[in-house]
Amino acid sequence: MEPSLSTTYSADTAVSVPPVARPLRSGIVLATLLTCQLMMVLDITVMNVALPPIQADLHFTATTLSWVMNAYTLAFGGLLLLGGRAGDLFGRRNLFIAGATLFTLASFAGGLAPSATWLLIARVLQGVGAAMAGPSTLALLTTTFREPKARIRVLALFSGMSSAGFAVGLILGGLLTEWLSWRSVLFINVPFGLAVVAFALRYLPDAERQPARLDLPGALTATGGVAALVYGFISAASHGWGDSATDISLAVGVILIVAFLVIESRAAQPLLPLRLFADRNRAAAYANMFLAPMAGMSMFFFLTQFLQDILELSALATGFAFLPTAVLMFAMIRTIPRLLPRFGPKPLVMTGAALLVAGLLVLTQLSADTGYFPVLFIAMSLIGLGMGLSVSPLNVIIMSNVDPHEAGAAGGALQTLQQTGASLGLAILVTIFGSVSRGAGGSAQHALVSGMTTAFAAAAGIAALTFVVALTFRSPRSAG
Repeated sequence: MEPSLSTTYSADTAVSVPPVARPLRSGIVLATLLTCQLMMVLDITVMNVALPPIQADLHFTATTLSWVMNAYTLAFGGLLLLGGRAGDLFGRRNLFIAGATLFTLASFAGGLAPSATWLLIARVLQGVGAAMAGPSTLALLTTTFREPKARIRVLALFSGMSSAGFAVGLILGGLLTEWLSWRSVLFINVPFGLAVVAFALRYLPDAERQPARLDLPGALTATGGVAALVYGFISAASHGWGDSATDISLAVGVILIVAFLVIESRAAQPLLPLRLFADRNRAAAYANMFLAPMAGMSMFFFLTQFLQDILELSALATGFAFLPTAVLMFAMIRTIPRLLPRFGPKPLVMTGAALLVAGLLVLTQLSADTGYFPVLFIAMSLIGLGMGLSVSPLNVIIMSNVDPHEAGAAGGALQTLQQTGASLGLAILVTIFGSVSRGAGGSAQHALVSGMTTAFAAAAGIAALTFVVALTFRSPRSAG
């Protein structure tokens, strides 16, 4: 029987694991892994404020411009499960180094892009590299930092880095675009990527390879299914839910995911062991890792447009407008390792979900005359606290007592749900935004704001589901 998750919250708990073969530079290992994770998360949002100059320089059409973002998301989300299991089987250190190297080279190539096609190919390769390195990053953290208090701390750091990275990406994108050019948004990955690879080659511990075969039927159905779903969500945002390409893609995705689950339930060595979902706390954490990005990503996407199109802020000012969110998300990094062992996941995630709902409801009150202070500042602060409290514990809950040989698969599933949830949520909310803004009367600004506030109301409804899911967490006292 899988051990109760609550036992991993105690600082006195002994974890039965083999000793580390040689002394580790734990600070360097942690910095290397977190830097790589931050690079991959930043690339989801850092390009947002750079899109207008990219369109002008490389002659993207309004329709194809969205693929600068979507090409990365599609490759990243579609290949995460495969990357997680491949790391378990072929060596997490090797796959991490290969993925970080590919990501860095693709970033350099993208910064040199002379054409739209060149840039899109580079973005796909960035996504492939991120899918190789991402699950191994989380697995290496879990298996390298074995002592319970240290593991909770580094997993909270990882979660905080992942969450705050979305806001930091907008700030960094604004700085680089305003001061240098859109190409610097890609070039900035190169020195950090080279440092990550160099330190990984020298300091990352060797990870044991598992004596198993890759589940190829599972790999094909999982990768194809997630890719089809992500593409369908992207298509829905661009062309609506009634578009034939959207319907076909989503239908294929659902069929392949069902086939994947059937295959995994029967496979002797599954790509995704379904027993990972047997623990109630972990299953609830996986559910909220899917739902929270569905609600939270709307803030970054729509408020970027509100700040630039309605308030007419520059790219630099738009980036700094998200500073309260980033600061408060980072603040949770220091508090979660102390709060989680004391209170358990239930009150933390419930409080975070309630704050997230409150922040999104504040955004439903926006108008064309709304200034940054106090409404936007209050909303961004509430959302920063809410996302930090509701998301930061989830990585710890999911990864704390995963068997070492399944850490890559567990991390791949976590990040797949996060990416798919963000894509689905954005597609739903953009579709709602488009329907309402097209039907709204009055000025163009009024129509734009009407669509945004309705989308924020829908996002608040999704965030409320994370509160409901949090009710199912076991408390430390009741967990056996």
